[in-house]
Amino acid sequence: MFSTAVLLFYGQVDLPGQNRQQGSPGASEEHSFHLETVATGLEHPWAISFLPDGSAIVTERPGRAYLLEGSDLHQLSGLPPVQAGGQGGLLDVQPHPNFHENGLLYFSYVTAGPGGTGTAIGRGRLQGLEIREWEEIFRMNRFSRGGRHFGSRLAFLPDGTLLATLGDRGESDRAQDRDDHAGSTIRIGEDGLIPGDNPWPDTPGVQPELFSWGNRNSQGMAVDSASGRIWQTEHGPRGGDELNHILPGRNYGWPVISHGVDYRTGEPPEKGTRHPGMEQPLLHWTPALAPSGLVLYTGEAFPAWQGNLFAGGLAGRQIRRIVLEGERIIAQEVLLHDQAGRIRDLAQSPQGFLYLVTDHRKGSILRLVPLEEE
Repeated sequence: MFSTAVLLFYGQVDLPGQNRQQGSPGASEEHSFHLETVATGLEHPWAISFLPDGSAIVTERPGRAYLLEGSDLHQLSGLPPVQAGGQGGLLDVQPHPNFHENGLLYFSYVTAGPGGTGTAIGRGRLQGLEIREWEEIFRMNRFSRGGRHFGSRLAFLPDGTLLATLGDRGESDRAQDRDDHAGSTIRIGEDGLIPGDNPWPDTPGVQPELFSWGNRNSQGMAVDSASGRIWQTEHGPRGGDELNHILPGRNYGWPVISHGVDYRTGEPPEKGTRHPGMEQPLLHWTPALAPSGLVLYTGEAFPAWQGNLFAGGLAGRQIRRIVLEGERIIAQEVLLHDQAGRIRDLAQSPQGFLYLVTDHRKGSILRLVPLEEE
């Protein structure tokens, strides 16, 4: 059984350029809700993704994954060893769009190789509590030292191809090198092969998996299955965290432009905030939200939230509700400010509840459910 509700929280609606950080008890702008604890005792959980039957897969950065049934966690076997350290380890998980038929799960993770470590993607078939027939279908082309900026979110497009975000590995210039996977969004087939309609499937000096580049370290991604729009949240340097609409073949500017500043010097980037041929974010946050998981809400439990984006915040320790009108941002709302801790990922359950995981040594799985009187 789930625990009873512990608190009710209020979030205030802001215009896109504002950053209110204050919450108080009451009703949110559109819905009132309970925050319930589902499970505890996880070590730095990183991702949660629901299966068609209402159970979910949860990953821990040190390299473990679990099947969540109700409030019970069952550890899975069959995953390969991962290189856990710094920001790296076992990262995202997504079921295949036809999981109910093939049982395939896709994972992003950090692995070791010549020159250090890098981000890879693998898949296996879930049978009971075991992942079988494991195969690695992608690994970035250049490994390096250090424990920063691996990405990595996964999302399937309506055509069945797979997107993945790859961080710049803390070496910012790599994000402008199209012969380097670092600092990009890639697109591959479900088997890891290169789609022929990628922006550069056979261009010399460009990695064929590249879908976009100039991305610093994107750790939130959501796809609108109706419109095909790709939404992505990205960590800025010091301030300047971004929400972007990702389009194929576009350059998102890092490190040439940014709305943040250098960590050490406080100086803006060489070209400031704009430069020809480089995309502008739809929204940017200063002070930093440190955005993590991202969900486009489509459920029935909170009908007034349908079509809204929900972005988790690590430094901000909050959920940011983002109200869309087509591709325009018309409002924001802060939920759970300083109430749940560092929010690493968000997911919508089949019942329409909003689940979140908290990135702590003793992390938890929580969920938002509507008040009964609604």
